[in-house]
Amino acid sequence: MTAIATLGSHCALQVLKGAKDEGLKTILVCERKRERLYRRFSFIDELILVDSFTEILEQKHQSILEQNNAVLIPHGTLIAQMSSEQIESIKTPIFGNKWILRWESDRTMKEKLMREAKLPVPKPVLHSKDIDKLVIVKRQGAAGGKGYFLAANQEDYNKKREQLISQGIISKEETLYIQEYAAGVLAYLQFFYSPLKEELEFFGADQRHESDIEGLARIPSEQQLKNTKVPSFNVIGNSPIVLRESLLDEVYTMGENFVEASKRIVSPGMNGPFCIEGVYDENAKFTSFEFSARIVAGTNIYMDGSPYYSLLFNEPMSMGKRIAREIKTAKETNQLDKITT
Repeated sequence: MTAIATLGSHCALQVLKGAKDEGLKTILVCERKRERLYRRFSFIDELILVDSFTEILEQKHQSILEQNNAVLIPHGTLIAQMSSEQIESIKTPIFGNKWILRWESDRTMKEKLMREAKLPVPKPVLHSKDIDKLVIVKRQGAAGGKGYFLAANQEDYNKKREQLISQGIISKEETLYIQEYAAGVLAYLQFFYSPLKEELEFFGADQRHESDIEGLARIPSEQQLKNTKVPSFNVIGNSPIVLRESLLDEVYTMGENFVEASKRIVSPGMNGPFCIEGVYDENAKFTSFEFSARIVAGTNIYMDGSPYYSLLFNEPMSMGKRIAREIKTAKETNQLDKITT
């Protein structure tokens, strides 16, 4: 029997609950410090205990996954904890396209793929001396917003960068990515592409709550101006958002363009769950500043199904369950090679 495995973080509970609902064995690669948490959930069949997630690269752990015919579900923690080379060296079949995760982790490659998909992206700023309007400065990879900061000019950039370096939040050698700040209503658009059906599904949308940048909005401006701390964009949680129905056609078009661009640039393309992240301005024009080439934590708010998936499935369908359904169908039809790398 095929088993579903994932790392104990991010959206592991949703993924493994969905797999169990589909009748599949569930395996969690769990840091020992979190064992007590995950032992609470009976739908987790087996725990592989490690001190660090990188231990999954060791042959003894790879052998356990191989013996269970496991498929590994990637999420943000995998990208945050391992290099692209480490991820690509994993022998266990990975759901989706492990090669596209490198494009998510590298800001220059990410921007290239987004432009190939004709997504409206903010203008990149190549050097801090060229900052002449509000920008957001980002780290490489899936940092969850930690270490991001806003800057209005080069002096502001240098001051905040040095402060974050002194606090140990970013390193002096770290390559930072500067991008014009796009203002508007945050909307993280969640999709699933099935290579078995050759169909794109719009799963839902979420907004992210970031600390302590959000908390500053509740402080009077006089106190804000006296604050010398660089605000953090560290993601704490997510909440649902339902889009105006008139926006859905463009949402599907953006998702389809991204799938097609991925097929051209990084074979076999964008298979499985992904997210296009951005903002809507006052004219309902969408600007995309990120993509995630795997399941995102915002799908956790829809563990009993999303409003949009209730239109496509006559049963509660989480993203975790949708992944498991795809794997089960592929296994039954001898097409696992179509959905894994």
